[in-house]
Amino acid sequence: MPTETTNTVTEYREQTVEGERGALVAVLVMVILGVAGIFAVS
Repeated sequence: MPTETTNTVTEYREQTVEGERGALVAVLVMVILGVAGIFAVS
């Protein structure tokens, strides 16, 4: 039983980290696109 709970906790943590990475990447892409758009307009 303890091994199962720890596995579930680790999997949950890994999913959360992946989600945070995905959000960070999305924000970075948005910022890069915004800067590129500003340069393109000017």
